[in-house]
Amino acid sequence: MRRLRRLAPLALLRPFPKGLQGRLPGLRVKCVLLVWLGVCAGSWMAYLRYSSHSELCRGHVCQVVICDQYRKGIISGSICQDLCERHRVEWGACLSTAPGQQVYSGLWQDKAVTIKCGIEGALNSKARSDLGPRRELVLFDKPTRGTSIKEFREMTFSFLKANLGDLPSLPALVGQVLYMADFNKDGRVSLAEAKSVWALLQRNEFLLLLSLREKEHASRLLGYCGDLYLTEGAPHSSWPGAVLPPLLRPLLPPAFHRALQQWFGPAWPWRAKIAIGLLEFVEELFHGSYGTFYMCETTLANVGYTATYDFKMADLQQVAPEAAVRRFLQGRHCENSADCTYGHDCRAPCDRLIRQCKGDLIRPNLAKVCELLRDYLLPGAPGALREELGQQLRTCSTLSGLASQVEAHHSLVLSHLKTLLWKEISNTKYS
Repeated sequence: MRRLRRLAPLALLRPFPKGLQGRLPGLRVKCVLLVWLGVCAGSWMAYLRYSSHSELCRGHVCQVVICDQYRKGIISGSICQDLCERHRVEWGACLSTAPGQQVYSGLWQDKAVTIKCGIEGALNSKARSDLGPRRELVLFDKPTRGTSIKEFREMTFSFLKANLGDLPSLPALVGQVLYMADFNKDGRVSLAEAKSVWALLQRNEFLLLLSLREKEHASRLLGYCGDLYLTEGAPHSSWPGAVLPPLLRPLLPPAFHRALQQWFGPAWPWRAKIAIGLLEFVEELFHGSYGTFYMCETTLANVGYTATYDFKMADLQQVAPEAAVRRFLQGRHCENSADCTYGHDCRAPCDRLIRQCKGDLIRPNLAKVCELLRDYLLPGAPGALREELGQQLRTCSTLSGLASQVEAHHSLVLSHLKTLLWKEISNTKYS
């Protein structure tokens, strides 16, 4: 036994079988190759993340430019002193998704705010290839010195008419613009005030905030300096995938995103309340005081909600006035309907005989919202409600025909959906 115990360790030193000896160099090479590939992939992803972050998050540049223009007397606004002199606007996390539109969380007067500012130098044709009509670069060059208040009023009226349409409510909106421009309420609009509000009007979202300022589902404008402006703090996101790294999101299957929604999203009754708010927002966009608006990027990323689960539109950048969409599409050269797309999903038919886009959209807002709500509401829905809710959402998501011709059916379907959801959560803590 003692001899065997002495020999046992020696057995470990015996050479490996010849077949295994032959495979070892190959295994080593494969391991080294995999490690090398892993290091390269990790380095590349880190580089992409850093470069995209440095491109997207340039708030310091924005502040330097705005404050430089303010100190030169070129621009003004209600928050200029707090931003540039008193330093009472605190910049928080970067929320930007495009280089030309800087978005940050922040604090102002002890309130959570969202800070938004444009960096026009970053808006090259590649960065804006998926957006609608390209606007002039805003360099605070309009109106020019010597412009009278009457001429500025006419300038503003013509601009709003071109973007919102010829509406009877436009004179009142022009009055609101001039009232906002006179932020210090001294009874006159200075050149710096006029330049600032004119630059703000070139921002699509600001124009929407102005047009929808009386609607509860759009964020409230709090103040501005030049074309930098503050709105209420960013709402909570209905899209749990927002917490994932941007490079990882496209790689994950839709089933995984749905699972995230069920695991980390609000409880179903809260989702129903948020959905009712979204449907009310669709109503508000349809023939409101300042015309019709189209939702041109219908994703959960834009569905936000407050602490009490009231719906708030997270991003108005891709909500567009009907007049602007028609002007962009009408007469545009096309081979098929894919060529007639404004934003991400506002699509018009292509007249193949003359190869030009028509001005009316194929799918109304409600159809796109209902398609979104199928994945948002059906998982986890009460058993007694699931079948009827699924049927109504299917009917709604197949609404077709030109958006301007479905008004009656549109209103009826929307009313039925809201009633169905309210019945389920009314007289409960969720209502």
